[in-house]
Amino acid sequence: MQRRIPILEPGEELPPTHEALDYPNGLLAAGGDLTPSSLLAAYRRGVFPWYEEPQPVLWWTPDPRSVLFPRELHISRSLRKVLRRNAFGLAVDTNFSKVMRACAGPRRGSNGTWIGSAMFQAYNELHRLGYAHSVEVLDERGELAGGLYGVALGGVFFGESMFSHQADASKVALVGLVDIALRGDFELIDCQVGNPHLESLGARDIDRLDFEARLAQTTGIEIDPRIWSLPGTCGELL
Repeated sequence: MQRRIPILEPGEELPPTHEALDYPNGLLAAGGDLTPSSLLAAYRRGVFPWYEEPQPVLWWTPDPRSVLFPRELHISRSLRKVLRRNAFGLAVDTNFSKVMRACAGPRRGSNGTWIGSAMFQAYNELHRLGYAHSVEVLDERGELAGGLYGVALGGVFFGESMFSHQADASKVALVGLVDIALRGDFELIDCQVGNPHLESLGARDIDRLDFEARLAQTTGIEIDPRIWSLPGTCGELL
């Protein structure tokens, strides 16, 4: 018989992560809220929200966990050529809302989006508070060609979503994020659940217990906020 997950009241603490379901992998609880305090408490434990409105919030902690250690980034020969051509401009935190909206756009093979109005408002508030960041990749006209966003706590960046309007733009965004992570001496970039695209860039799976141990050691450290910048063009990342 399938075990049921707890239904949380607003502000109620998440259950221990070892109580997460094996199927679907990592589903821990439903309900609660998306206030900054609830979101930050969840991230510190390696838990993130993922759901489609108007359903209640669903909280996840998959095992294994896909992560990218910044020094393990793999830049393919073709991506290196894109960087050398200076094909894109770069920016950080100049248009967080627009990056989120682009990430919420229609995807191939999907009719909906998990980035609804509540998620949009919640992460824009985290951005206002200095926890959520966006890396923006710009075309020759200065328009968004790709990007990503996520939440930074201490020496960990929790990636939430990325998008591309042009080939390789999201990969360039990740290269930019790794540049920031290396300058900030980040322990890891959380990729949540692995896929071939992320694995081709160097992401790999680790056990949830290992992931949580690394979070306990790194999410509370002080990081210089001045790391959140990038050179004007992608060629300068090489």
